[in-house]
Amino acid sequence: MPYRQRRHSLKSKDAKLILNEVSKRLKVNVEALFDSKVNVEVAEVDFGQIYLISGKPLFFKIEARVLPTLLFQDFAARAPKVVVDMGAVPYVCKGADVMAPGIVRIEGEFGKGDLVLVVDEKHGKSLALGESLYSSETARSTKKGAVVKNFHFVSDKIWNFAKTLAE
Repeated sequence: MPYRQRRHSLKSKDAKLILNEVSKRLKVNVEALFDSKVNVEVAEVDFGQIYLISGKPLFFKIEARVLPTLLFQDFAARAPKVVVDMGAVPYVCKGADVMAPGIVRIEGEFGKGDLVLVVDEKHGKSLALGESLYSSETARSTKKGAVVKNFHFVSDKIWNFAKTLAE
């Protein structure tokens, strides 16, 4: 399904603001991951904006939040992870929040409200990006209920659109 889009480059000042916002949210100096003179483009569609860094769709903005896409490999390598069993995979990939019984283990440390990557136990593939509802310590001991609020998942509008931009 083709998306109607408007795509344009950002001025360096605006690009720097976006990268600073993302750095604060991810608690990583995002600018250090890229060349000093990085080209930032924005593709605007009806459901939000996708930010392309040197031609790669690495961030998206919905409402007032700028978050990494699942295609941002540098973030995936650094992010704390919630590993789910294979039974949880189809639900997470349809947008369901991550429930405690489906969690196999938690890798890394995070606080309540931090971004975490949800991966499957068999292949370690990124399935979703979410916000932790608990600290990593509390999440490890939680036995029922939601643990991660799902924001972005494989096969959602952002994923599908970003994949068309990455080709």
